[in-house]
Amino acid sequence: MKTIFRNPGISLCIRTACCQIFNTCKSLSSLSDGSSSELYKKSAIFEGKINSIEGVRKEVDDVCCILESGPWGSAIENALSSLNEKPQPGLIIGVLRKLKDVNLAINYFRWTEKKTDQAHCPEAYNSLLILVARNKKFDCLEQVLEEMSMVGFGPSSNACIELVVSCVKSQKLREAFDIIQMMRKFKFRPAFSAYTTLIGALSAVFESDLMLTLFHQMQELGYEVSVHLFTTLIRVFAKEGRVDAALNLLDEMRSNCFEADVVLYNVCIDCFGKVGKVDMAWKFFHEMKAQGLVPDDVTFTSMIGVLCKSNRLQEAIELFELMEQDRKVPCAYAYNTMIMGYDSAGKFDEAYGLLERQKAKGSIPSVISYNCILTCLGKKGKVQEALRIFEDMKKDAVPNLPTYNILIDMLCKDGNLEDALRIQGTMKEAGLYPNVITVNIMIDRLCKAQKLDEAVSIFEGMDHKVCCPNEVTFCSLIDGLGKHGRVNDAYRLYEKMLDSDKIPNAVVYTSLIRNFFKCGRKEDGHKIYKEMLRRGCAPDLMLLNTYMDCVFKAGEIEKGRALFEEIKAQGFIPDVQSYSILIHCLVKAGFAHETYQLFHAMKEQGCILDTRAYNTVIDGFCKSGKVNKAYQLLEEMKSKGHQPTVVTYGSVIDGLSKIDRLDEAYMLLEEAKSQGIELNLVIYSSLIDGFGKVGRIDEAYLILEELMQKGLTPNTYTWNCLLDALVKAEEVDEALVCFKSMKDMNCPPNHITYSILINGLCKIRKFNKAFVLWQEMEKQWLKPNTITYTTMISGLAKAGNVAEAHGLFERFKANGGIPDSACYNAIIEGLSNANRATDAYKLFEETRRKGLNIHTKTCVVLLDALHKAECLEQAAIVGAVLKETAKSQHASRYW
Repeated sequence: MKTIFRNPGISLCIRTACCQIFNTCKSLSSLSDGSSSELYKKSAIFEGKINSIEGVRKEVDDVCCILESGPWGSAIENALSSLNEKPQPGLIIGVLRKLKDVNLAINYFRWTEKKTDQAHCPEAYNSLLILVARNKKFDCLEQVLEEMSMVGFGPSSNACIELVVSCVKSQKLREAFDIIQMMRKFKFRPAFSAYTTLIGALSAVFESDLMLTLFHQMQELGYEVSVHLFTTLIRVFAKEGRVDAALNLLDEMRSNCFEADVVLYNVCIDCFGKVGKVDMAWKFFHEMKAQGLVPDDVTFTSMIGVLCKSNRLQEAIELFELMEQDRKVPCAYAYNTMIMGYDSAGKFDEAYGLLERQKAKGSIPSVISYNCILTCLGKKGKVQEALRIFEDMKKDAVPNLPTYNILIDMLCKDGNLEDALRIQGTMKEAGLYPNVITVNIMIDRLCKAQKLDEAVSIFEGMDHKVCCPNEVTFCSLIDGLGKHGRVNDAYRLYEKMLDSDKIPNAVVYTSLIRNFFKCGRKEDGHKIYKEMLRRGCAPDLMLLNTYMDCVFKAGEIEKGRALFEEIKAQGFIPDVQSYSILIHCLVKAGFAHETYQLFHAMKEQGCILDTRAYNTVIDGFCKSGKVNKAYQLLEEMKSKGHQPTVVTYGSVIDGLSKIDRLDEAYMLLEEAKSQGIELNLVIYSSLIDGFGKVGRIDEAYLILEELMQKGLTPNTYTWNCLLDALVKAEEVDEALVCFKSMKDMNCPPNHITYSILINGLCKIRKFNKAFVLWQEMEKQWLKPNTITYTTMISGLAKAGNVAEAHGLFERFKANGGIPDSACYNAIIEGLSNANRATDAYKLFEETRRKGLNIHTKTCVVLLDALHKAECLEQAAIVGAVLKETAKSQHASRYW
């Protein structure tokens, strides 16, 4: 009987029969003089109806049994025909309501249509629609609705609601919207509840345009919309920041003679305030009072919260005080909000004072208030104070999981792992167990504190039945391990993540790529990127920017350029960071001349430059010699409200120094100092180098003195700039004094330092002293460069130490050095002057084979030596080369 009662059509028959039973019984009980024959007659009629219902139920069961016996085919059709040649509507409806398989129901629906040779009744169609809804099989829906339209009736309210609710429950809101539009296409009138249900579901996912379409359809159909419905729409539009649309709805509501209630005003205050329209929220607050509505606790709390989030703390305080004047019983929610406002502003004393005031008024602060206080203390780093308040808190409120997470977070940040673990133990004693957020906090903080073994220990000690690691857990630990060079451990954890069916996101891959490149394992970095694509994880713009930066830094310039183009190919628009990385890396690679073109492209695209982007472009302009453009950009940067940094000033000062605009560079240095910018050694070194190169040694000394007064210590580059300036000014003795000061200050000289001094000593013909420095350099395991070798070889040769010069020359080549033209010319001249004409001629031939230039003076000295040694054949060749050299020089002078 249960099955029958589930079917409304048949239930109606049973209810009628039951009613007749009741009436019959009533007749029997009140019968005093009626005949028994009349009574028997009525009983017989009732029995006939009961038997008829039982017959329908049995026939429905028999049909369903046949339908479920196998796949649809001729055998099923024959069995159905033998059971009932011409099924009646009641039977068809009963079968459709009992079946669960929609395909089976459609086959039966079509078969009965042929058998009866007439259209189904509305109840049959609606039963089929309900089955379609419950199975979520909407492929045949349009056809069924079209047939209903042709026959002249539409879906019932129940069927319509069932279709929409089915989609809403499975989160297929777009399909639900399409179903309603399909009904409108066939001129049906969807049920009022179908519209309101779907609008409510769409509001949760902020599909405002779809909501508005449905709302307008309701109005077209003549449905009476309520203030509640207007409120729902206004809330969504306001939260999306679509202020004009929300206000239009508000005007429309008023034009329809609806009066805004407290709920609507509260929604407007909250939503408009949260999207930054604070003045508008204030307007609603005052308008509400003007309309004679009394602001409730929600109104005050919302307005206070909006003001606090907008950093209008004083107004929030004034409103809070106003609310308190009219309240006998304090509003705990308003206290929580105000305490959070003080917390955000970092005003712990005021927050704590308000908490005490709440207690004094007889209102027990909630755990939320205490959590705000603890958060505020955490921001200020007052860990001990937080622990004290935590103990006091237990008298008023039971700490919850967020309370313990806040404490653990601040203790881990403070590096106090021992106390963090103690608090974790206290949590367990209180019946709370660390959740994945707790674990993630500890792992993240420990990784940042470089306590990686402890972080790994916590991860490995997780009980996966109680608390299973999520994507954030893996990501934090993978990044922490990778950043500190443990890339193999990070990759093993990534593999473990895959094994646990967690899907790595772009953040995980970004970390792995960055850290593999950072460790010099660029091939592994490339493999990770390819693996990410193979696994179907789409890169985001941050990942592509990071990958491009890594590739450029690894020296793969063309690959880096290709990645910039790939950003566009992936459907992203390169942002200011993309361009900054590209420009910075191209400048470092020697392609500074491309800066202007890229800067123009960035501007055309509408990128808003930040400080880093300005610094990058300014540096590119300076390095490509476009110092005037860099200077203009510095002024633009200041006019746009971006404060130039030490990097900005450093780039422009260096650029000006390199083109001898030293007075301007020094003025810029003074400007930076007046702005309170801490100048670094790089800026001072640029000025020392600039002043030194133009021979303004005194100013270079003054800059050196200033930087030392600032507490900066000159580095090797700074000293090299000064030494080079002194050598060029032929102040070699002064340079040697500076060299001694450099060593006294524990600044290690490099091969450039020794090359500068050796060159200076050779110029003033102090070859022996130069050779002493050479030997000192070798003792320091410093490798001389080509200039050092050339300078020393030339010096030894000029000093008459030709054997040593030649030996040094051969050693240079044996060590893999590649002598340049100056080096060859110096040794050829030395050997020629030492009457070693044959050896000199061999090097002459070697120089020609290498395609290096032979100086005219070298040819003359060698020719004279060959004549003296009576090497006439070789002398003739050198003479011919000399004539060719003279001709080419004459031609170049002529042109």
